[in-house]
Amino acid sequence: MAKKLKRIRVYLGMKQETLAATLGITQQAVSHIEQQEMIEESLLGQIAEAMGVSPEVIRDFDEEKAIYNISNYNYQDATISEGATAIVQQLNPIEKIVELYERLLKSEREKIEILMDKK
Repeated sequence: MAKKLKRIRVYLGMKQETLAATLGITQQAVSHIEQQEMIEESLLGQIAEAMGVSPEVIRDFDEEKAIYNISNYNYQDATISEGATAIVQQLNPIEKIVELYERLLKSEREKIEILMDKK
């Protein structure tokens, strides 16, 4: 299950450090969790909440099905083939791109303000 957790974290673009900070633990602790065979249910719930997915998404994640469904998603009728994991529905690449762009834009504006203050 821990390998599934790591894959979902990576697909979501979340670093171990970010997950650790959200959970109030160290990055090393997250690394250790991602190497375990099993994850305690209460911890799984906390991790799922921190990543914005349900525990079932982590528990039932099937990478091959997710890749297949992402590759074969029918935008015309918005269908996902049977057996798809919920992560496909929760990942919206356009939203992620917009979010990343907004963070980059904010960072650039902050840099400009700092440079203007130095004048």
